[in-house]
Amino acid sequence: MEHVDLAIIGSGSGNSLVTPDFADKKVMVIESGTFGGTCLNVGCIPTKMLVYAADVARGVREAARYGVDARIDGVRWRDLRDRVFGRIDPISAGGLAYRSEGPQTGVIQGRARFVGPRELVVRDNGPQGQERRLTADQIVVAAGSRPHIPEVVAASGVRYYTSNEVMRLDELPERMVILGGGFIAAEFAHVFSDLGVQVTVVIRGQRLLRHEDEEVSEAFTRFADTQWDVRRGVEIVAVHESGSGVRVELSDGSAVQAGVLLVAAGRRPNTEDLGLTAAGIQTHPDGRIVVDQYGRTGIPGVWALGDVSSPYQLKHVANHEARVVAHNLVHPDDLRRFDHRWVPSAVFTCPQIASVGATEQQLRADGTPYVVKVQQYGDTAYGWAMEDTVGFCKVLADPAEGHLLGVHIMGDQASTLIQPAIQAMSLGLTVEQLARGQYWIHPALSEVLENAMIGVLAQM
Repeated sequence: MEHVDLAIIGSGSGNSLVTPDFADKKVMVIESGTFGGTCLNVGCIPTKMLVYAADVARGVREAARYGVDARIDGVRWRDLRDRVFGRIDPISAGGLAYRSEGPQTGVIQGRARFVGPRELVVRDNGPQGQERRLTADQIVVAAGSRPHIPEVVAASGVRYYTSNEVMRLDELPERMVILGGGFIAAEFAHVFSDLGVQVTVVIRGQRLLRHEDEEVSEAFTRFADTQWDVRRGVEIVAVHESGSGVRVELSDGSAVQAGVLLVAAGRRPNTEDLGLTAAGIQTHPDGRIVVDQYGRTGIPGVWALGDVSSPYQLKHVANHEARVVAHNLVHPDDLRRFDHRWVPSAVFTCPQIASVGATEQQLRADGTPYVVKVQQYGDTAYGWAMEDTVGFCKVLADPAEGHLLGVHIMGDQASTLIQPAIQAMSLGLTVEQLARGQYWIHPALSEVLENAMIGVLAQM
């Protein structure tokens, strides 16, 4: 039986665990899918490359209101697609080769399962499906997550797509149905609609992005209604093949005909067939592995990080957890903790949305005192130049101590504009220190955050 010092299940953020501390040790990376994980291959990076192209297309269509006459002569979808994967696929292949050929590292391409506390069996991805057994001094489970497929779709036998496959379509469909109203659904609705596809979004509730601050969610839903065909308060009851596409029947009696059905109904951790019970590893009701603040499972020498265990399905959180675990693996007497205090998020849809800290509804439910200010983009100089009518920044703060409690932005470059607030919350700066303790460039768009904080200060 083969023995290694460290076995890593998953090659996304887990791949970064191979630090110089392991230069004289044997490390095995086990990957059942494409090397490099979700973010590189089917997540953050390829989607944002398509988002940028969609943003450019939208900018051309809206140019006339600024006195610039422009038009789109066509969208070369295959060129867009090949620009993305022509860059990403070589990175994945290069990462696989580097780890496979490294002097102290190896790669097994296959699915691992525990057969004991620190013992694994890996069935390789080859046609013979051969098994390989190994033990390890330490094991890190960083197996990520995968799209959740509702039973009505899975059992239909109809061809559907998830975020894993939809970016590699050969042709753009005339119409697309997107099931779901979260991050992934909102981003792909923007991408495909602004590249010329008629998009129908189907959600069970009444609002898109329900996890966001209510004011943001409601405003985004109103805007989405003007851009896409949003079917709210309904569920898919049946899916049938129809011509070269699908027919999606909804619970309100209506139906939608489309060339492509994209399922974006959330993600679930990749834990079902890991053999966790055999190792004595506990899981949460939703399937996530239970870990402590250091990334340890209940089994000595077994750790977990990222989507497979974290409450945050975000790449920057997985990267943070990987840095912490990488340290803890080799410094058992100086353990570092995960810092999940101020976890930001962003949705790269149109308009962008970014958030950090508590929502107003959370503060109300907890009985936490707060003051709030909403600053419209259009009431700042740069927002006025943009003729922005939908963007805003919402700041929530503690009236007694003056610290930020939450910041929520919907509008152009929200994911960048929010960074000073993330920094202030992480470093314990007050609203006054952030707003008055530095220059804010005039007339930059960042004044929307500055002015929102000034509005909060006026209420303290």
